Amino acid sequence: MVPERENSRERTPSGATAASRPRTRLDQPLPPRRRFLPEYDPEAFGRLSERIARFLGTGRFIVWMTVVIILWVAWNSLAPSHLRFDEYPFIFLTLMLSLQASYAAPLILLAQNRQDDRDRVNLEQDRKQNERSIADTEYLTREIAALRIGLGEVATRDWIRSEFQDMIKELEELQNGHRHDPVVFPAERSRGRDADDR
Repeated sequence: MVPERENSRERTPSGATAASRPRTRLDQPLPPRRRFLPEYDPEAFGRLSERIARFLGTGRFIVWMTVVIILWVAWNSLAPSHLRFDEYPFIFLTLMLSLQASYAAPLILLAQNRQDDRDRVNLEQDRKQNERSIADTEYLTREIAALRIGLGEVATRDWIRSEFQDMIKELEELQNGHRHDPVVFPAERSRGRDADDR
């Protein structure tokens, strides 16, 4: 009898709180909560608002709206009285135009806000690109300065020519002035002196 009680205790959780709610598993995602409001994709709605705002800003929209208003006024003024749906003060037309304006204004503002966000991102990317360009230019300037400093110590063709010309002048002076035997390298001349001294 005692082992059966222990098994029954292991199967049922103890305590009032454990019995009232089920165990949650941490290895599985929670089920989605019920929402009472309809969901929509803000990106798709923004694209639609941009399309509508782009259409509202064209001459085609103004022409079509003018044609509709002229037809509306003509029908409600010239048609037989039993076919007219909006009498002379054209209250229904005013209501429709104000309704169209009340929807058009927020859609245009939403499209402008999206354009401002895109412009802000483009400006930030341009600023970062300019910073990279400035950094690259400064790096190249430092490298060119280092190359100029390094080239200042390198023997150039003109410098070697001038050194050879100076050596030729010295040799000509030595031939014309003191000695008649041409000595090109001073080391050979010193060896010759050592041999004569012996």
